[in-house]
Amino acid sequence: MSDERLPGQDATAGTPPPPAPAAQPDRTQEPGETGETGEAGEPEAQVTEELRARVDELEDLWRRALADLDNLRKRTARDIARQQAEERARVAAEWLPVVDNLDLALEHSTADAGAIVEGVRAVRDQAVALLARLGFPRQEDVGAPFDPTRHEAVGVVPAPEVPESTVVRVVRPGYGDDERQLRPAAVLVASKGA
Repeated sequence: MSDERLPGQDATAGTPPPPAPAAQPDRTQEPGETGETGEAGEPEAQVTEELRARVDELEDLWRRALADLDNLRKRTARDIARQQAEERARVAAEWLPVVDNLDLALEHSTADAGAIVEGVRAVRDQAVALLARLGFPRQEDVGAPFDPTRHEAVGVVPAPEVPESTVVRVVRPGYGDDERQLRPAAVLVASKGA
């Protein structure tokens, strides 16, 4: 029985042979370099090629998406600039009749003073109406309670006949509504003291 060997035993020592060297996991194989020959290496090379092709495809899609994003940013910036220019032109065109009427008032400046005052008043009314059409109505809130979101108090005056903190005089009108203000109205506010 001493001649009989079990598979995997060395004939001279009676011990199993040393283990084969371990594969090196950190070495990356290039496509086509499988370290194997025959049919076992071909599927691995094919999978590697397919993965490399997929990575290339995804990189291409990524680059295209970046280019699309850049183009979108540029197009949006151009569109915003164009819309702002159109809006400025629209607002400026709205003011042209006001300027025309001021020119007419200046042409007739040699006329009597009453006509000039009436002309200036008409131009002012036209400008106020234009601001209202643009969404900024005139605020002249005499008698209204003081509201710091709509009014700027520039002074306090004694007014025992009205409730305290009531607007008694508008020094400079405000323009806008509760949501959008061009400027608040500068007002004098009532106080009970002397």
